[in-house]
Amino acid sequence: MPLTPRLAPVLAVALSLTLSLARPARAADRPGPDPGELQAVIEKAHAFVKSSQGPDGSFSPRVAGPGITALVAAAMLRTGHGPDDPVVARALAALEKKVQKDGGVYDKFLANYTTSVAMLAFQEANTKGQYDAVIKSGTAFLRGMQFDDSKVESGDARFGGAGYDGKSRPDLSNTHFFLEALQAAGVGKDDPAVKRALVFVSRCQNLPGEHNDQAFAKKVREEDRGGLVYNPLNPDERDKTPEGGLRSAGAMTYAGLKSFLYAGVARDDPRVQGAVRWLRAHYTLEANPGLGQAGLYYYYHTFAKALAALGEDSFADARGTRHDWRKDLFEALKKRQRADGSWANSDKAYAETDANLATAFALLALSYCQPAGK
Repeated sequence: MPLTPRLAPVLAVALSLTLSLARPARAADRPGPDPGELQAVIEKAHAFVKSSQGPDGSFSPRVAGPGITALVAAAMLRTGHGPDDPVVARALAALEKKVQKDGGVYDKFLANYTTSVAMLAFQEANTKGQYDAVIKSGTAFLRGMQFDDSKVESGDARFGGAGYDGKSRPDLSNTHFFLEALQAAGVGKDDPAVKRALVFVSRCQNLPGEHNDQAFAKKVREEDRGGLVYNPLNPDERDKTPEGGLRSAGAMTYAGLKSFLYAGVARDDPRVQGAVRWLRAHYTLEANPGLGQAGLYYYYHTFAKALAALGEDSFADARGTRHDWRKDLFEALKKRQRADGSWANSDKAYAETDANLATAFALLALSYCQPAGK
């Protein structure tokens, strides 16, 4: 039957729509960086990692004990190398040698931090259950690091947090790694340790009210509202505001956001909404908001983990501009990669002048640059 003048345009539109749906999405339409470019940057970094490993399999042990070794191993595992890869296998073996009788993975100091990141590496490598026992004992050790009911009252600002050694004051950096390690080990959101940690993380947020009754939160400036702080207990002078509050920081706000999400806090919860609102107002890949270049690669890795947990391919800033955050992150890292494949920070704070540490954080960030299922 011949097409009528009215029917022909309708069928043409339908055919066009069908063909467009059948065609694979163009590279420009897909979120994230070009896969080939991403892989090239990763492979260049892998080459550096292979060249910088110590004879015993470790990476920069004098800087952070086994911590950097764990971060490098986790980064290599997340970016395409299996546990049998020679570099990864030697790094894991070096980590195993640091497993103490109490289950912790440390060497004299930074016990919570190094055990937490070691748990992330062992879990990524645990393809056949070969690290089940190490993960179980490490998880038990981490539980003992937390300021729980046996150490302080629930109203104490330290409650639920984790510090470097289980005795020193807790901070958000140690606590978010602690929470991530528990999640990696399969500890559920309803576990008492997770719930206690959530109390501490909430008390690190510049959001006065039900979840934060700390004095600093009641003196929050509008530009800090919703963001999170590193240390609510005895902060450095540079973190204090003239009003008596504390300045929010980029890396800590992303760390707090991912902690909220990992702990099962709903997206419509004021804590999540407050953190997202602050991050929208401070969206950048050029600096660690509040700290400039200090801790920039640490910032990149919390940025990536938090936005991946949020589950959005684009992130709108306060002006409503939507950002392909994975591509933005990739471009920021690509332009900072050095000729030998490494990254390093010129700012001496937080040990990121160490190329092994900065490169581990960069690779971890890059591991989140490809959208899930792509």
